[in-house]
Amino acid sequence: MKDLFVKRFEYYKSLGDKTFGQLTNEQIFWQYNEESNSIAIIVKHVAGNMLSRWTNFLTEDGEKSWRNRDEEFVNTFSTKEEVVDYWEKGWKCLFEALDQITDENLYATIYIRGEAHSVIDAVFRQLAHYPYHVGQIIYIAKMMKNEDWNTLSIARNKSQEFNNEMKNKFPSLEESEEPSSPVCFQNSPEIKDEYKQ
Repeated sequence: MKDLFVKRFEYYKSLGDKTFGQLTNEQIFWQYNEESNSIAIIVKHVAGNMLSRWTNFLTEDGEKSWRNRDEEFVNTFSTKEEVVDYWEKGWKCLFEALDQITDENLYATIYIRGEAHSVIDAVFRQLAHYPYHVGQIIYIAKMMKNEDWNTLSIARNKSQEFNNEMKNKFPSLEESEEPSSPVCFQNSPEIKDEYKQ
């Protein structure tokens, strides 16, 4: 389970990493308006959350007394390098925490703002939270880069090519092979009578 968590988080981190690689120092700090967050501010919030949630997560509440969440939405960085360094610090804390997860503590109770969570639920909570903000980072970057943006997913009008590549990479069952779950195949001779109604 731990390996799966790491794999999924690494994927979303890589999207952020690839986005930063396309941006200038100025673009990292660009804001659409005063009520909008720059990429730098989003990074400050995400990493701040990670440091609070995952430091000593098995023994301490995930909302640390030293965290100032409101301050995360005020830019204090001056360079892209500082932003990326803080991003890396947050992810390092997360991955070190994930490395402490075992089959024995996966359902142990931990706390976030006094609310009880199982370890697995706390992971799922953040697996929803961090990609939400990574998506914001990518969206802002795409707006700024416009036609100079290098896509991080399937290129426009290239879906069929991508699907073909995936089929070649992960071949499906041959027609001659038995389906793994006859319940999923209505015309299978093995399907039970109660599923035909």
